[in-house]
Amino acid sequence: MSVAHHEARLHSPHPIHLHRISGDLNGPGRLHSGSDNPCINKAKALPLKIVAIVAIFTTSLIGVTTPLFSRYISFLRPDGNGLMIVKCFASGIILGTGFMHVLPDSFEMLSSKCLSDEPWHKFPFAGFVAMLSGLVTLAIDSITTSLYTAKSAVQPAPEEYGIDQEKATHIVGQNHSHGHGVVLAAKKDGQLLRSRVIAVVLELGILFHSVVIGLSLGATNDACTIKGLIVALCFHHLFEGMGLGGCIFQTDFKNVKKFLMTFFFTVTTPSAIFLGIALSSIYRDNSPTALITVGLLNACSAGMLIYMALVDLLATEFMGSMLQGSIKLQIKCFTAALFGCSVMSILAKWA
Repeated sequence: MSVAHHEARLHSPHPIHLHRISGDLNGPGRLHSGSDNPCINKAKALPLKIVAIVAIFTTSLIGVTTPLFSRYISFLRPDGNGLMIVKCFASGIILGTGFMHVLPDSFEMLSSKCLSDEPWHKFPFAGFVAMLSGLVTLAIDSITTSLYTAKSAVQPAPEEYGIDQEKATHIVGQNHSHGHGVVLAAKKDGQLLRSRVIAVVLELGILFHSVVIGLSLGATNDACTIKGLIVALCFHHLFEGMGLGGCIFQTDFKNVKKFLMTFFFTVTTPSAIFLGIALSSIYRDNSPTALITVGLLNACSAGMLIYMALVDLLATEFMGSMLQGSIKLQIKCFTAALFGCSVMSILAKWA
């Protein structure tokens, strides 16, 4: 029973037994559906859900597109310290999302009293699945990079350098400047591939979580809960979008692919809210099937987000030449990442 439910009963001007009588007179199902809880009101909840759809769509769009236009903002120029600090802040947001939002939700769902003791209360499935998800993400990251490295090793040198593979081999031995150019080009291509893998896997992890959030919000008729969630989720998607947008910006994808990645991030949660509204008459978020499905999805998403934030985002930046060359910049970026984690920790109070 929620705190709002307790307060509604304590401050009600009518005795509790009158509520029970009212519930009985209006039918046996009315009391169970929340007739004694003023927050449970489908008529009031629906307009709030529409507001949530518009607000989350708007903030998601702003968040994910902001880094894509960073080249037009002097403070966020690609080779500047400002963009690096913002990227570390956004990575902290993603790390905080995994640890403070997604993983706790998974533990809560998979340990619910609505599930049978065997096996759900006998084994920490949330932590186990999150661990496996992180390892699978590592395998995908590593194998994809290895396949590209092997492929690029037998491919001819890029035509932009005006040399074919045979000439490139000769030039490497005779002219170090051209040889280094070919090596640097391969290294750049490898970094580009990793950036693309990071962006795609990160978006998958975020989309899993977005579907879960949207379904839950669309299915609930608790107007009091929805009001708090709208504000919290708007901030959540704004900052999360900045993190994802920064990764998309580094991929150097064609505009069509950038648009598709931006589109899917922007519309996933609003679409899931629509689906939750449509299924609200049959979907029960405390049913065993829903708890297990959503709990396992959250665990997968948590493992992916935590791995991506720590290994592919924060560790990559902090061990890179730019931050390793400046202790002062490292401190600024660490502070930004810590601030991002703190923001998500505060938001965890409401969403």
